[in-house]
Amino acid sequence: MSGHSKWASIKHKKAIVDSRRGKAFTKLSRHITIAAKDGGGDVAGNASLALAVQKAKDASMPKDNIQRAIDKGTGAGADAASYENVMYEGYGPGGVAVLVEALTDNRNRTGADIRHMFTKAGGNLGEPGSVAYLFDRKGVIVVDGEKHDEDALMVAIEAGADDIEDEDGTFVVVTEPGALPDVQKALDAEGIAYESADLVYRPQVRTPLDEEGAEKLAKLIDALDDNDDVSEVHANFDVDDDVLERVFG
Repeated sequence: MSGHSKWASIKHKKAIVDSRRGKAFTKLSRHITIAAKDGGGDVAGNASLALAVQKAKDASMPKDNIQRAIDKGTGAGADAASYENVMYEGYGPGGVAVLVEALTDNRNRTGADIRHMFTKAGGNLGEPGSVAYLFDRKGVIVVDGEKHDEDALMVAIEAGADDIEDEDGTFVVVTEPGALPDVQKALDAEGIAYESADLVYRPQVRTPLDEEGAEKLAKLIDALDDNDDVSEVHANFDVDDDVLERVFG
């Protein structure tokens, strides 16, 4: 997609500088707790936990907060047990496919809230499986091409990455989900800085949007992001770079 890597960067920066840091910390803590509950508290042996902890560190979450979240998942875990991962699927403005990852202790409440947001935006929430087939689960690392060349990134391939894509001077390292932590470690060991590293749902096909459609979609994504239960939003839109910067920047 035109501007896809910029979109990844914009989302990453938005998360880091979010003035509602307390709200961001709450979401990050939930991810850590659930990951520790599902796979244990050893960061080295739990890829999901390693990614959740790294995101928390990137957002400047205090170490004590991170450890408390891990302990909550591995201990009695009453809070962790009450939360579950839920995926919501639907179509937004312009027929864009949207996947919404949520951590919720009340499916009915969260489902009703998300359905309302889709309807208000002119879209509709679908049944499970209605759009997920249009996406692939991948690890994605975004690297600034002005700071590192493609040859320097070959270490990522050696560490298990599937591909390195050049998107208008920005490199996107693509991995299988389980290989993401190893590839990150390889880049870190070589001193290669990256804009973001995430597990995402990558669209197989993209739906073009004009500026008006992009503005409507941006409102839906912002509303979803503001919901306490929503952790990630993925959409298969395609817009021109200048529109992307104006609408989502």
